[in-house]
Amino acid sequence: MSALLKIALFYQSLISDWNHGNAHFLRGVASELVSRGHDVTVYEPIDSWCMQNLIREEGKGAVLRFKYVFAHLKSVRYDLNTLHLEKELSDKDVVIVHEWNSHELVRRIGELRPYFKRMRLLFHDTHHRLLTKSREMEAYDLSDYDGVLAFGKVLRDMYLEKKLAKKAWTWHEAADVRIFRPIENSMKEGDVIWIGNWGDEERTREIEEYFINPVNELKLRARVHGVRYPAHALQRLGEAGIEYAGWVANYEVPDVFSRFRCTVHIPRGPYARSLPGIPTIRPFEAMACGIPLISAPWEDREGLFTEGKDYLLARDGKEMKAHLKSVLKDEELARSLSLNGRRTILGKHTCAHRVDELFSFLREPGMYIDENNAAAGFSLRSYGNA
Repeated sequence: MSALLKIALFYQSLISDWNHGNAHFLRGVASELVSRGHDVTVYEPIDSWCMQNLIREEGKGAVLRFKYVFAHLKSVRYDLNTLHLEKELSDKDVVIVHEWNSHELVRRIGELRPYFKRMRLLFHDTHHRLLTKSREMEAYDLSDYDGVLAFGKVLRDMYLEKKLAKKAWTWHEAADVRIFRPIENSMKEGDVIWIGNWGDEERTREIEEYFINPVNELKLRARVHGVRYPAHALQRLGEAGIEYAGWVANYEVPDVFSRFRCTVHIPRGPYARSLPGIPTIRPFEAMACGIPLISAPWEDREGLFTEGKDYLLARDGKEMKAHLKSVLKDEELARSLSLNGRRTILGKHTCAHRVDELFSFLREPGMYIDENNAAAGFSLRSYGNA
């Protein structure tokens, strides 16, 4: 029988995915762990930025809808000033702390690691800040952490080369196929949908070249979902005849995809130019839903997908325009991309795959808890997917 573990996850938010794409993967991983019988507690700060924005922009109804859809998941909303970490973590077997947390929280949890022998403590990085804001990231004290989960090999290598971590593993994001699946819908509302936040001017040129211009020139029916769009961006979308529909709860995205004939992926500049091999979570989710995907340039250095089979890659705006025309005109091409992309996700890129990977990391020499550790009462060496 598989050992059942007590697991703590510290994230910016479980409840809010307002400008917080990491919530997607967190929910999927937590759901998978819960489905296997593990005792999972998610911790999120009571004053999280994305939670405050969600309530301000969408109201408390968005929180209630999340709790209905994810009734199997619970989170502890804490105030760091009063959080009794020693009590909360004293019986935990695995603790994962995301990089979108305060330096103080990361440090305080690390300080407990030498005293809690049963605990395995991991830092989870899903951003480009180690490259773009290295001083900020290097200020995290990971000296007592057992290792780092990095969502791309290039990021993992940076942690090791900078000697910021004892161990580091590549742990890509993935699709929660409980949520992300094809939905049959013969009533299409448009040709192309893009779901993405504006962000911090990290892909302004790319949005223009790979989405706005092709859609405008082809006179396509298009829609955008996302947040933090400044006035000049909304004006530009309007000029191109593109509907801006604001925030959409991530669990509603499969239904949105079902109403359109294809979607695009537009990587942020740091990923496309300096962190090859990291697609972020959107392509995983799109392919899981079976919607044909066309991507702006990124280098699939780790062979996650098969270009031309699972998705189409546009190397410039002209090629994006050509790919959009082909997918919208050629039903067989669209069907092939849909089937192949989903098959690849189901074969190797689900949250179940990532949980299997997580426990394979924890079974490595120097990481597992052996049979002689009576306090733990289990052995990660024997952990399986039973």
